[in-house]
Amino acid sequence: MTHFLDINKTPPQDLRAIIDNAREMKDARAGRPKGTLDDDTPLAGHIVALIFEKPSTRTRVSFDVGVRQLGGQTMVLSGADMQLGHGETIADTARVLSRYVDLIMMRTFEEDTLLEMAQYATVPVINGLTNRTHPCQIMADVMTFEEHRGPIKGRKIVWSGDGNNVCASMVQAAGQFGFDFTYTGPEILDPEGGFLGDARKAGVNVTVERDPHKAVIGADLVVADTWVSMHDSQSSRERRHNQLRPYQVNTDLMGNAKPDALFMHCLPAHRDEEATSDVMDGPNSVIFDEAENRLHAQKAIMRYCLGI
Repeated sequence: MTHFLDINKTPPQDLRAIIDNAREMKDARAGRPKGTLDDDTPLAGHIVALIFEKPSTRTRVSFDVGVRQLGGQTMVLSGADMQLGHGETIADTARVLSRYVDLIMMRTFEEDTLLEMAQYATVPVINGLTNRTHPCQIMADVMTFEEHRGPIKGRKIVWSGDGNNVCASMVQAAGQFGFDFTYTGPEILDPEGGFLGDARKAGVNVTVERDPHKAVIGADLVVADTWVSMHDSQSSRERRHNQLRPYQVNTDLMGNAKPDALFMHCLPAHRDEEATSDVMDGPNSVIFDEAENRLHAQKAIMRYCLGI
């Protein structure tokens, strides 16, 4: 059974094969209408369950379109539809779904929910996001960087802001793809120490620098993400803004990075909060290439999981 649960649980050579396959599929579709099938339709006859306990735009659309382009069919299920863990157990849900579908993508809150689904499913399970990690996003980010700047190995990537689930997967990717990683943000929002330690054990430079202007010196890529979640209270929002305001990515901050340093944001963005519009719309921003590449990277992940 080949799941895709986290970047650090997938062998580096397999991660590289996924990126290469994603680029091949993207190139093969150049200029074609989005609704046309790929020349190769390995998901023909396959049904993919897309489970969303957490709402989504990019994840839902990119997986849905990706399955269709590969010739398959989707079944989109919300947490309300399924009441995961509140009626039937997650384990039993996994067993039942495995009798109906060929692949499960799950976007959920708790990592344990995803892991239990994968433990009891008899079909592959893909992590579409948990509160702890977001591996599909970072696969798209690596793909996007390499499209614009070549191999990511040995490059310096700087994360500015909240050391959240997306940041966690970026740290894991540092160890697997061999790039250096710097986190800059308030101590209270640091990434998990275990993630940082594992990347260091893989032989890459991993640093924490509180001064964002020092952190981005020599950066090949600067990454930001939203400061607040849709589920945060008003008081939490205000507190996070106060904590993270010094880490806003603006032209002044980008001026300390390399002149050709790229800027990424996984979107949705609160413009002029975590990053200013002049950076997001600037010549070094690749945020919409990054969003598009979710489609191609996830198609390659699905093929990897199914071995087709």
